Amino acid sequence: LPCCAGTKETAFISAVTAAGLVHSVTRSCSAGNVTECSCDVSLRHGGSASEGWHWGGCSDDIHYGMAFSREFLDVPFQNVTGKSGSGLAAMNLHNNEAGRQAVAKLMSVDCRCHGVSGSCAVKTCWKTMSSFEKIGRFLKDKYENSIQISDRLKKKLRRKEKSQRKIPIGKEDLLYVNKSPNYCVEDQKLGIPGTQGRECNRTSQGPEGCNLLCCGRGYNTHVVRHVERCECKFVWCCYVRCRRCETMTDVHTCK
Repeated sequence: LPCCAGTKETAFISAVTAAGLVHSVTRSCSAGNVTECSCDVSLRHGGSASEGWHWGGCSDDIHYGMAFSREFLDVPFQNVTGKSGSGLAAMNLHNNEAGRQAVAKLMSVDCRCHGVSGSCAVKTCWKTMSSFEKIGRFLKDKYENSIQISDRLKKKLRRKEKSQRKIPIGKEDLLYVNKSPNYCVEDQKLGIPGTQGRECNRTSQGPEGCNLLCCGRGYNTHVVRHVERCECKFVWCCYVRCRRCETMTDVHTCK
């Protein structure tokens, strides 16, 4: 979003990109598709014999994925110099790392039982990453609670609101400098198309719903006729016979 540098939307994109790179590279490592990495060998031969489980299998080793993501995404911002760019660069570095920390935080432990007749006398456990959908939901929540910071970088990043500056900024928080523009209304200068004419879902309460997508302006309803082939059957020999079906659908578009 070149129009919207430093907004909470670009913070979310930075975090998702960094997290996605960690997730993808680590998955490739565990699958044996990358020669420089594999499973997390540091966990082998560990566990708790008294509790009847031990580490085994192929634990996802996110250390290589994290290092690769830092080298690939962070280096351009680390080379930024000058007062005007350093604040945004520090913010981008923080948001990149927040995405990576989300992957690490949501690591879970999977186990498989071993024993006679299906008993669970011994368990083999390994660490695995959460689905990227779960990581995305976590980052979406961080996006909705993102923190506005001062654009004047001093010794460290700090909240814009003076009354909140004593509240520490967490490493998983998403940060932004500039307030988001109004995405509801077309702005050709900023490259924002607005939502007028967008198709919406009248019954949904989500982001695709008419209430939210149309920004309170209401929506138009028109009927669309669909004609398609249906109830097709193979006739011996050798052609397909179909009926011509016609349906009428209500389509809603934002005013």
